[in-house]
Amino acid sequence: MTKRYRPFEPKQQLLLPPNLEEWLPEDHLARFVRDVVDALDLGELYAAHQEEDRGYPPYDPRMMTQVMLYAYAVGVPSSRRIECKLVEDVAFRYLAAGNAPGHRTIAEFRRRHLAALAKLFVQVLQLCQEAGLVKLGHVALDSTKIKANASKHKAMSYERLGKAESDLKREIAELLGTAEATDAEEDRRYGRDRRGDELPEELARREKRLAKIQEAKRALEAKARTEADHRRADRETREAAARDEGRTVPGYPPRIEDRPDPKAQRNFTDPDSGIMKGADGFVQAYNCQAAVDAHAQVIVACEASRIAADSIQVEPMVTGILDGTGELPRKLSADRGFFSEANAEGLQDLGIDAYVAVEKDTHRAPSRASPHGRIPRSATMKDRMRRKLRTLRGKKTYARRKAIVEPVFGQIKNRGYRQFLLRGQRQVEAEWNLICTSHNLLKLFRGTSGRWSTN
Repeated sequence: MTKRYRPFEPKQQLLLPPNLEEWLPEDHLARFVRDVVDALDLGELYAAHQEEDRGYPPYDPRMMTQVMLYAYAVGVPSSRRIECKLVEDVAFRYLAAGNAPGHRTIAEFRRRHLAALAKLFVQVLQLCQEAGLVKLGHVALDSTKIKANASKHKAMSYERLGKAESDLKREIAELLGTAEATDAEEDRRYGRDRRGDELPEELARREKRLAKIQEAKRALEAKARTEADHRRADRETREAAARDEGRTVPGYPPRIEDRPDPKAQRNFTDPDSGIMKGADGFVQAYNCQAAVDAHAQVIVACEASRIAADSIQVEPMVTGILDGTGELPRKLSADRGFFSEANAEGLQDLGIDAYVAVEKDTHRAPSRASPHGRIPRSATMKDRMRRKLRTLRGKKTYARRKAIVEPVFGQIKNRGYRQFLLRGQRQVEAEWNLICTSHNLLKLFRGTSGRWSTN
């Protein structure tokens, strides 16, 4: 008896056109992304195309946005990989409704509309808020280093730039001398018909390198002057405030240099990035900040900075929370890198109950008895915060910080975001916003069991 199998006819033509709605199950992420994008205001993207009246019509920005957000949500940000997915992956084909833009079109759409796409972070955050996933009872603030699209071996210190500049100038002078001697000899042999303006390849290469090195030196020098001006202005402000209060600023006036530190570095591939210490040692990276709500681990504010220090990020992050949600968190916790006297005072003035470590590994320190009695009047903000973190309430609140924010960075990196695709401060910050937007989309999808709707 011949075994029977289910029908299998690879070349069988369909009698009726396929229905895209039947391609995916009802609870698929791609359907959810489409519904969410339908609820977003994409006016800025559409407005960019209104004045175009030549050439082939562009792809619909809504379709492209759906594809872009879904791609980031599933860890496929590369334009070439998205192009392949639009042919091979049912979910991508569903979102594109059969359209298949090439990788150059996808990359150009992202480049052209990057700022508008980054602004979708706030809209998606507000949808999370409406769905009850953001409570702002406790927000944890932390940072992670994500590699730049540049190698740290393509960087030079200011000291090395000066040496390289001198060496290249000497080499160029030698090559020019050789070229002049060659020209004179050829004139003697062949006459003066040769043009004489041909630039030797070796000389052109060195002159190009010299121009890049001089540009890097000028940029480091300009940065040093700007930072020195800021430090002088800060010192003058503090001295003026002290004079008004009838006191003097403690300590000797700091020596402020206008010249760069000899060890200050500049990368030739992505000058905005910097050498930072990450989990894998020192890397060429950006310092990526995220403020995470404790209720459902939704990111309520995000920033990407070229500066490794975290303490200067507290004010912009708190401002970002307020701008995105319309509210301030009741509690905020952060590790030692975010502490400063000014930050502690600022959070207190805003009415935020802050728990910011003042010492390394506060949560691992040996258990101490909770403090009793009144806080001395002479206690500094640092003393007050240290005392606060030693209370039972302080220990319990700060202990939650790590469990709130660090899993979010793990989830983002597990989706493949360990290095940026784009270069430059503005582009990287917008890309980080897109990554955080896709994280919040996934939280909204799971938090509503994929049944979120605009109704």
